[in-house]
Formats: sequence, structure tokens, C-alpha cells
Amino acid sequence: MRWIVRPGDGSTVRDVLRRARADDDAVRDGRVFLGRRRVRRPEEPVRLDDVVDVAPRPDAPPAARILLQKDGVVAVDKPAGIPTIGDHAGVAHTLVAVTARALGIDPSRLHPTSRLDRDVSGIVLFTSTKAAAGRLARARATGSYERRYVAIAARAPEPGRGLWNASIGRANNPRHRAVNGVDAVPAATLYAVCSMADVGAAMLGVAPVTGRTHQIRVHAAAAGAALVGDRVYGGPARLTLAGGRVLELPRIALHAARVAVPDARGATLTVASPVPDELAALWAALGGDPGAWEASTSCALD
Repeated sequence: MRWIVRPGDGSTVRDVLRRARADDDAVRDGRVFLGRRRVRRPEEPVRLDDVVDVAPRPDAPPAARILLQKDGVVAVDKPAGIPTIGDHAGVAHTLVAVTARALGIDPSRLHPTSRLDRDVSGIVLFTSTKAAAGRLARARATGSYERRYVAIAARAPEPGRGLWNASIGRANNPRHRAVNGVDAVPAATLYAVCSMADVGAAMLGVAPVTGRTHQIRVHAAAAGAALVGDRVYGGPARLTLAGGRVLELPRIALHAARVAVPDARGATLTVASPVPDELAALWAALGGDPGAWEASTSCALD
């Protein structure tokens, strides 16, 4: 809902929300914006012609599946369809909020060390202490923060193994990214085709070396191997099999399957996430080998 402040609407955000009959939890949930700024307090003042936007209340998020909690690191298995941090719909439905509720702590204590896009699934690591945050930041800087993704592309890239290293910047839509876009910065992604399905779709093992927004999706699309379900970057939303059956995927076929980072004693802490049912079903319907999932989390990328 969008409301433009007019005479008689009141002098605060609370007044406008009452006038607009918005729900009482909108500010608390982080779903109210004054211009482009999120409203933190209902008492914030408004002026004539200010624009107040109220996002709808999102569906209840799924429960967080805690994979590991050790040395100030919390590993969570994120389902597709839930954002990692706050977005236009607020913060109450996000992974950080759901995880905090599951742990019985304030969300401000959790800090994501990486983010997965809303329609991507898999492992997200949070830190809950300064020591853990510093340790994982150093791991990123030294290359000892390892991530392995598994993806299903509509077709195999050529060559079938290598390094995508095109720089990534902003696209015309500032929420999207593009190879050599505005203010492009270096980006690098290791990849390999680990298995092929009957219809030409490819299962990729992928390891981002850098951590740019939408990096894997942009690099795959630029290589002619857009991911299934990735409408933003040219991936097919549906696939038609030889017999005429149409397969639809309401998410992006990208899953963060394994993460390895140093623990507090210098040993390697490894966390794994099983393939989601919807991706396993898609690969099976495409005629893919069910053993490809395990192979793709361990096949060599260099």
C-alpha cells in the first residue's frame, strides 16, 4: 500500500497508518518505509507529500533447521523462498529472525557471514560472538572459507570445467547485476560439469572464490548456462520433456551444499546440507543420475 501524505493525515507515521488502516504490526515488522528509508519508530514525523509505503504481511516463515552451533558459529539450513536478512517486506520473516527465535536470542546478536538469495537454498553461517566474526572474516581474507554449491543449468557451459572471472557490476535495474556492469568489481567462480541429464541439462559443482551479489547466477548466465528457475538471468522457468511433460520450478536450482571454515582451535569445521526434495525430484524427472548430487559436492573444480 502506498499513501501520499495530505492535509489532515496527521503529523507522524502512526497517524498516517491509522488513516490508511494499516495493521498495527507493520512498523515493528519493518514493513513501513518513508520514502526509501525503513521506519523504525511510529512517532517519526511526516510532512505533506511524503510517501509512506506499507508492504503486506508475509506468509509465516518455515522453522529454522539448525545444523550446527559451535564456537560462536551457527549453521542454518535455509529453505528457498525466505530472505537471509530484511527486505521490503520487513524483517520478522527473515532467516536471521527465524533463527534467533529458534535459539531464544535477540536477532541483533546474529550476523550473517554470507547471504543466499531468497530463492536459493542451503547453508548460511551466522556468528554470535566477536571472536567468531573475526575468525571467519580472516578466513575469507585468506581463502580458508570454503563454499560448495550444486546447480542445475539448462545446458552445459563450454568448456565443461574452469574459472569464470568476468567482473560484475550493477545492471540497469539496480537490484540486479551484470557482467561488466556499472562500478564492476573483480569476481571469480570455479565450476565443473559433474553430471549430465538425458535432456541436456547439466549438474554443476560450483565454488565462488569471491562473494559478489548474484555472482554464481550471473557468471553461469554469461557462460550460456543459465540456471533452471532463474528468470532474472534468463534461466527457463519450465522445461518440456520429450514426451510433452512440462516441468516447472518455482525457485532457482542452486543449493549451498557444503561449507568449511576454521574452528576456534584451528581445525576445519565442515557443515553439509542435503539436497532439497524439489531439486532431487527435478533432476530425477530430467533423467539425471541420483548419485550426481553426492558427486557434485566433491568433484574437483581445478
